Amino acid sequence: MNDLQEKIERFENMTTADPSNDMAHFSLGSAYFDACRFAEAVKSFEACIKLNPEMTRAMELGGSALVQQGKTDEAKVLLIQGYEQAVSKGEMRVREGIAEVLKAAGFELPKVEEVIVAQSGKPLEDAPLPGAIGKWIHEHVDEEQWNIWIGQGTKVINELRLDFSREEDQKVYEEYMAEFLGIPGEVLNQNTEAKA
Repeated sequence: MNDLQEKIERFENMTTADPSNDMAHFSLGSAYFDACRFAEAVKSFEACIKLNPEMTRAMELGGSALVQQGKTDEAKVLLIQGYEQAVSKGEMRVREGIAEVLKAAGFELPKVEEVIVAQSGKPLEDAPLPGAIGKWIHEHVDEEQWNIWIGQGTKVINELRLDFSREEDQKVYEEYMAEFLGIPGEVLNQNTEAKA
């Protein structure tokens, strides 16, 4: 069994054990997306958004999964909703990600674009973590998005009862963080290699 299939099974078990865990649905959707199982990804992202209507990253990935299925009308609705929310909350990285998907699908950006310049996210003063991951976060994630993750990350720690003295629990937390913030796999691998 490969790592992706193991991840899918772990998150499927988590959503079954606790259907009210929005981060478990989000992570399952991300794993399905990575496995090109787009219909299942959409269902998981929809479940996440139903539980947490503020989860713009789920709207971004859910819209992308709908585009992959050729469901462009549904994708447009979800992506515009996510785009407008991301703009109003100052979530720069998510806004840019959704803008790329909208443009690639041939859709015009909503007219909230003018507001963005005044609301551009405040950059983090320092890397919040050591190593390649911290450097990537410092360069790509604004303060608002990082604070949103801290709230979600706390929920992950509490719901999964993670113990950071255990290396496998640190890895689980890192996976959730990477999925939520969109940290590329190669950055995670650099961090893992540096720890070895």
